[in-house]
Formats: sequence, C-alpha cells, structure tokens
Amino acid sequence: MAAALVGALVTAAVSTLGDYLWANVIPHRIAVYGLAHGLVLFLTVGLCLGMPARKPVAGAIGGAVVGLSSAGLFYAIQPIVGYAPAMFILFFGLWIELGLLTGRVLQQRDSMRAVLVRSALAAIGSGLGFYAISGIWFPFNPHGWDYAIHFVYWTLAYLPGFTALLLPYTKQLAVAAQEDLPVRDGR
Repeated sequence: MAAALVGALVTAAVSTLGDYLWANVIPHRIAVYGLAHGLVLFLTVGLCLGMPARKPVAGAIGGAVVGLSSAGLFYAIQPIVGYAPAMFILFFGLWIELGLLTGRVLQQRDSMRAVLVRSALAAIGSGLGFYAISGIWFPFNPHGWDYAIHFVYWTLAYLPGFTALLLPYTKQLAVAAQEDLPVRDGR
C-alpha cells in the first residue's frame, strides 16, 4: 500500500505543477504542450509503477509511451466527441494500458486475466476519482490555496489506480475473500 500512496502523492504533485503551468505559463489549445504534458505526467506514473518492481526506467519509458499516445489520441478525437468525453475515454483507456505495463512487463506476476481485472479496477477507480474532481477545471482559474486543494484532489483521483495495480494479492487474501475469513498479518 505504501508504493500506491507514494505513487499517488508524487503524481499528484506533478499534476498540481501542471495545473499551475497551464493556468499561468502555457498557452492553451496548442497540441505540442498537451503532448508534452501527457508525456511528463505519465512518465512519472510509469516511474512510480516501476519502482516496486525495481524497473523504474522501463516503467518511465512505458508510462511516457502511454501518456504521449493518449495525449495524441485526445487531440485526434476531441474535435469529434468533445473535451470531457475525450478526456474520460482516454483516462479510462490509459489505466488499462498502465495495468498491462505493470502486470505483464514490470512485475510479471499475474495471469492475463488478473492483469485485466486489476487494469479494469484501476480504470474504474481512478476514472470515478477523476470524474469526481473534474470540477477543478470549470472554471479553471486556480490561485493561492487552490493548488493545495488540487494536490489533495489529484491524490484521491490517482490512489485507486495505483492501489489496484500495486497492491499485493496473496493466496491467503484470495481464500479469505472467498470464505469471508479474517486475514492474518494485514495481508
């Protein structure tokens, strides 16, 4: 759980910095800045997903590919489906991709079925979190303490995804879940 919390906090910090830059520095609606934002943000996510597996470079590269491709797809489909639908569709999709990266490349610990279940849980959990905090952009005029609120909201939005992908799933936990038995040692 510690790796999931650290991942959510680090990614929330990068997202909050991104909010500041978008509000004060970066010109809006220029694709190259959105592509760079996706690349840097998900390079960070990949790095955080790779750390527990001792594969931070592979995680960072995989995360950067996921972020860059998702940002590129956003600019391709946004004129067709609109801003919010494009954002939510791609946010869901990128958690599926991150789940595949984590489960099949970085950790290589789960079956494909388990990876897909974890990926779906990450996508649903963080998708709901992302939807719940989406009001931070409307109207988008953050200043002062708003950034502390953004940091907390981003942490809450990312935490379900990191938890679904990084929480160890032991046989004891599976048996306890099926039989509704208490779990020893917190696992």
